[in-house]
Amino acid sequence: MSDYGYRADNQVGTGFKSQESILATNKVLKNTYLLLSMTLLFSAATAGISMAMNIPQGAALILMLVSFGLLFWVHKSADSATGLIAIFAFTGCLGASLGPMLNYYVAAFSNGPMLIMQAMGGTGLIFLTLSGYALTTRKDFSFMRGFLFTGLIVVIVAMLANIFLQIPALSLAISSAVIMIMSALILFDTSRIIHGGETNYIRATVSLYLNIYNIFIHLLHLLAVLSGSRD
Repeated sequence: MSDYGYRADNQVGTGFKSQESILATNKVLKNTYLLLSMTLLFSAATAGISMAMNIPQGAALILMLVSFGLLFWVHKSADSATGLIAIFAFTGCLGASLGPMLNYYVAAFSNGPMLIMQAMGGTGLIFLTLSGYALTTRKDFSFMRGFLFTGLIVVIVAMLANIFLQIPALSLAISSAVIMIMSALILFDTSRIIHGGETNYIRATVSLYLNIYNIFIHLLHLLAVLSGSRD
């Protein structure tokens, strides 16, 4: 075979692999966004049920702890069909754990229901804008890994400290920081899917779900402090 023929065959092979890679990435993206939509709707349903049942804060704490255990199950079973059951159990528990918090905002603020809807809308807008930006530009945001890891550690330490300090200004700063870090993580996680860093749609869904979940909680807190009307 001539050198020209070898190069031509190599280019064809490379192009075929590239096409396969694009198709695989698009499949992961499609499955991720479909599963993400379903888990968010399921979480909203379980949150509504827990609000209607008026479950106590203690039960919400138990659900939160159970969800941490389920998270390990999700990652362990992500490569099998069982992973779908695990992720719905995980997101269902997290959604249900929001019941007492949401009931508090409804009862404590005259515009509580509006605050919740604004937080949902704002969270959706943040996610769609940032995820759409990552998909459109196809930029590689892997360089943010170190910054995001450091930021998460700082926020966790600040949260633990504020449990004892109870400083309102620090609480606002923490919520603002969480929203910024989770927003950056949306770019980072979407970029990982696009560039092949994450090929499992169940794990990809969990990452994006947790980003959205945390943005919603902390955006609701900020809106309540800044524009809430207490009864």
